[in-house]
Amino acid sequence: MLGHVNTRAVAGSAARGPSITRSLVATVTTFGREDVAPSIAPWVVGRAIVLTGLALARYLFDHVGSGARPVALRQGLFAWDASFYESIARFGYGSVGRAGLRFFPLFPIASRGFGTVFLGRADIAMIVLVNACALVFMGCLHRLVREETGDVRLARRSVWFSALLPPAICLVIGYAEALLLLFAVSAFLAMRARRWEWVAVFGLLAGLCRPVGLLLALPVAIEVVLTWRVTPVRRRIGAVAAGVSPVVGVGIFLAWVGATRGDALLPLRVQQNPTLRGGFEDPISALVDAAHRSVGGVLHVVWAVIFIVLLVAIARRLPVTYTAYAAAALAVGLTAHNLDSFERYGLSTFPFIIGAALVTERRELANIALTLSAAALLGYSTLVFLGLSVP
Repeated sequence: MLGHVNTRAVAGSAARGPSITRSLVATVTTFGREDVAPSIAPWVVGRAIVLTGLALARYLFDHVGSGARPVALRQGLFAWDASFYESIARFGYGSVGRAGLRFFPLFPIASRGFGTVFLGRADIAMIVLVNACALVFMGCLHRLVREETGDVRLARRSVWFSALLPPAICLVIGYAEALLLLFAVSAFLAMRARRWEWVAVFGLLAGLCRPVGLLLALPVAIEVVLTWRVTPVRRRIGAVAAGVSPVVGVGIFLAWVGATRGDALLPLRVQQNPTLRGGFEDPISALVDAAHRSVGGVLHVVWAVIFIVLLVAIARRLPVTYTAYAAAALAVGLTAHNLDSFERYGLSTFPFIIGAALVTERRELANIALTLSAAALLGYSTLVFLGLSVP
C-alpha cells in the first residue's frame, strides 16, 4: 500500500539518530579528557614563552636599539610570512603580488570565513584559528602516539616538544603550520583505522594548506600498497583516492593560478628566488654554504644533524610510513639553496617531534632537553620579532 509506513524502520531510524549523537559526544568527550587535557599545559606554556619573547624584543629595542623600528617588531604576531597571509585573508591575492602566490589558500580563506564571528576581523580570526588548531593538533598527536606505541609518557613528551621546540613559534603567530600539522596527524590517525575516506579529506586539505602537504602522498601511498591485499574491493577506490588527495589539493590551487595568471607553476617558480627557497642544490653544498654565510647558517647545520639523528630514531621505533614521511621532508629541506626556515619545515613534519621524545626517554634527559628547548624558544622568538631571524 502506498500510504503504508514501516513503523519499525521509522522507530529504528529515530533510535539510531540519538545513538549516533551520543556516540559522537562520547568520542569528543573522551578525546578532550584523555588527549586535549594533557595538552593544555604545554599549549599555555608555549604561548607564554612566545609572548614573553615579543615583550622582550620590544624592551630590548626601546632600551638598547637604534634607528628605525624593525618591521617584524611592529607587526608582532603578524610578522614575516604572517603578514602575507593576513593581506590575502583581508584583501585577496591581488594585494600581495606575484610573490604572494607561494602562500596556499586554505589558511587565509578559513581566516576570512571565521572572521565573520569577529565582525569581519580576519586578522583576529587568524590568530584564534592558529592557536585553536595548535591545541587540537597537540591532542591528536597525543592520541596518535598513544595508539601507535601504547606509551602515555612518550605521548606527553611529544606534546611538550611540539610546544617548546624553537620553531614552535609558528604555532602561535599567523602561520599555516598549525593547520598543516593538524591535517597530517589526523590523516595518520585515519590511516591507522583504515578510514580511507577521511584520509582523503585530510590529505586534500593539507595540499590546499601548504605545498609541502604534497609529501603526505608518500606515506599514504605506502600504507595503501601494504594493505592492498587485505583491503575489501569496495574500499579500494577510497584507498586510491586517499593516496592522490594531497596531489589533488595542490593541483586545485595551481590550476586556479594557471587560469587566473596564465602559469600554473608560478607559485613554485616564485620559491626559486634566491632570497626565498632558491633552486635545488646538493645537501652538502647547501650546508657548507650556510655555515660560511652566518652564525644562523651554522645553526642550520646543527639542526640538520639533529634531524638526521631523529630520523634514525624514527626508523628504529616507528612504522615505515613515519620514516618515509620524515625522510622526504628532510630531503626537500636540505636540497634548498637557502636554508632559512629549515627548522620550521622540520617541525611541520610531526614524526620529528615524536623522534625528539623517543631519544629523551630518561626522565632526567627529557627535563634537560625540554628546559633547553624552552630557553631556545624564548631566544628564537626574540630574534624573530627583532627581525634578525626568519621563522
